[in-house]
Amino acid sequence: MAHVPHRLTLLTKPGCHLCDDARTALRGLAVEFGVVMEERDITADPVDYRRWADWIPVTLLDGEEYAVFAVDEERLRRALEG
Repeated sequence: MAHVPHRLTLLTKPGCHLCDDARTALRGLAVEFGVVMEERDITADPVDYRRWADWIPVTLLDGEEYAVFAVDEERLRRALEG
């Protein structure tokens, strides 16, 4: 069975300074591990906005909630290695 690469998703909204920090951390890890990273603005989707408005930034790993507010780079690095 072929290995499916991990996917990182950062949920953001405009003007979020914590999102800037998370973006920097995730971009570095995405390059380091060769994984796809996407960013999704929650204000573009009413469902996303209702669900995540009070929690951003949110990091999804392979579509599942992984971290809220801050990225623990060492913890995420271990998850990407495993």
